[in-house]
Amino acid sequence: MLRLLPMATQPIRKRDFDPPPIPDRLYFKIGDVAKLCGVEAYVLRFWETQFPQLRPGKSGSGQRLYRRREVELALEIKRLVHGEGYTLAGARAVLEESQVRSGKRRPSTAVVALPASSKAGPERIAAALDETRAELREIANLLDAPAQRPVRRRSRVTPISAFSGTLFPS
Repeated sequence: MLRLLPMATQPIRKRDFDPPPIPDRLYFKIGDVAKLCGVEAYVLRFWETQFPQLRPGKSGSGQRLYRRREVELALEIKRLVHGEGYTLAGARAVLEESQVRSGKRRPSTAVVALPASSKAGPERIAAALDETRAELREIANLLDAPAQRPVRRRSRVTPISAFSGTLFPS
């Protein structure tokens, strides 16, 4: 008889994560960052889609160029996901919260943050809903507006008359 045990019977064990020293360079290629973080390059590219804070620049040939702060951010993501056991969404929330606390970023306006306690009051909730409705109406009006056609510019080439008798019309 096959007996299935729930997967949550074992507690999640947090691993110690000691980040490697980051070399003193201005830019790092994706392969270098992958070696520093101990992950594959495709994982870093996926993290770029999941974490808006992780946006490396690109060279003229399209090679990703990470700066030191982006390498540190990739190491922090690795620590949260692999070391602390966060999901990607949870790690994203932790990073956004730390940026808001440090003053580097304003809280997102897409989510109305109300305290979980009953002190929020119905007036405050109603005001937040009214503000959200007004923003949605404004977006709907922008989407309903007819698209403006670009102004057609005159041609830069002057047509040459077949009967002018000269190659250089005046």
